[in-house]
Amino acid sequence: YWHKTLTVVRSLGEKGIDVTVGESTRLSTALFSRYAKRRVIYPSPKRRPEEFLDFLEAELKKEKYDVLITPEESTLLLIAKNIKRFEGLTKFPFADYNLIAKASDKSEVVKLANGIGIPAPETIFIDDIAELEDKTANITFPAVIKPRMSSGSYGIKYVNNRNELLTEYKEVHSKYPFPLIQEYIPQGGDAFGVSCLFERGVKLKAVFVHKRLREYPITGGPSTLRESVVNDKVRELGVKLLSAMKWYGVAMVELKVDPRDNKPKLMEINPRFWGSLPLAIYSGVDFPYLLYKMAMREDFEAVTKYKTGIRSRYLLPGDIMHFISNPERFKMKPGFFKFFDKNTKDDIISLKDPLPTIGRILSLLTLLYNKDMQRYLKERN
Repeated sequence: YWHKTLTVVRSLGEKGIDVTVGESTRLSTALFSRYAKRRVIYPSPKRRPEEFLDFLEAELKKEKYDVLITPEESTLLLIAKNIKRFEGLTKFPFADYNLIAKASDKSEVVKLANGIGIPAPETIFIDDIAELEDKTANITFPAVIKPRMSSGSYGIKYVNNRNELLTEYKEVHSKYPFPLIQEYIPQGGDAFGVSCLFERGVKLKAVFVHKRLREYPITGGPSTLRESVVNDKVRELGVKLLSAMKWYGVAMVELKVDPRDNKPKLMEINPRFWGSLPLAIYSGVDFPYLLYKMAMREDFEAVTKYKTGIRSRYLLPGDIMHFISNPERFKMKPGFFKFFDKNTKDDIISLKDPLPTIGRILSLLTLLYNKDMQRYLKERN
C-alpha cells in the first residue's frame, strides 16, 4: 500500500526496465503507476506466509525475473528467511536474514552502538519481567518505552512517572516482548537520516543525508516533509554503524540531535528502503536504480555528492495529518500551503504519473475490508 514501492517502480520504469508490481490488495498505490508493466495480486505475507512463498516461487519460475526487490520489512524478512527456495531463480540484493533481523532489533543496535562509541539515548534492557522494578528504580522521567522490533511510531509509549512506566511497560510487552526503556531526548534538536548502499565487502556505493522538517505523529513518527543536507558528523556516524555490522544492500540510520549536549544520538536502523526515498532520488541519489545495477553486477562510481536544499513532501495523508494535529499549524516553517515551491516535490503526486494519486486515495478504502490494513491501523492506535 505504501509509497516506497511506488518510488522503486517509478525509478526503474523510467529507465525502460520492465517492472512487475506485486501486492496483496488491488487498491494499492503502486499498482496504478504507468511504469508497472505487469501487476500481480498475491496472498498476504502476514496472514498466509506459506501461500505467499509458494506463489512467489511459482511466479519466479514462470516469468524469469532478473532482480527481486522488496521495499517492506515484513516481506523482506520472510523472503530472506526462506531465500534457499529462490536460489537460482533471481537475484536478491539484500542482507541475509540474521543481519536484517539484528538491524531490526533496537536492543541489538543500541548495544552495538555503545560498543563502538556511537552516542545513543541511555537505555535499560529488560530480559525478565521480574527485573522491571529493580532496573527502573532510579530512572528519570519522562522516559520512552520502545518495542525492540517495530518501525515508525508503532508501540512507542511516553511515560512521566513510575506508575505509568510499570503499567505501560506491561501493556507494550504483551504485544512486543521485552521492549527497551530509553531516556527521552527533548524536542529542539534536528533529526537526520543517513541512507546508504553497500556492496559486498562493506564497500560504500552511495550515501545521502536528509533532515526532517515535519513528521506524523508529531511526537515522533515517519517524516512528512524533509530536506537534503550535508552533515559530515551524522554521515560519519551512520556509515560507521552500518560498516561495523558488515552491511550489504540499502539501509537508513536515523539520528536525532540532543539539544542538551548538541550530540547526534542514534534512534534506529531501517534495514530496507525508507519512506523518504523519493527525496534521495530528487536530489540525485537514485537508490533503487543503483541497487538494481549492483545486483546486475554493473560497475559504477560511488555516489556521494547530491543537490542540497531539495525538499520532498508526503502530502497524502501524512503532511495533512501533521497539519491537523499540530497546534502551531499556521506558524509552521515552511508553511503548509507552500505548494508551488520549485525545490519542493511530492512523494506521490506527479503530472508524469498521475494515477497513483487516485490509487493512494482509494487505498484508504482497504481499511474497510483488508485485514492487514485493519491490523496496521490497530497497531498505530
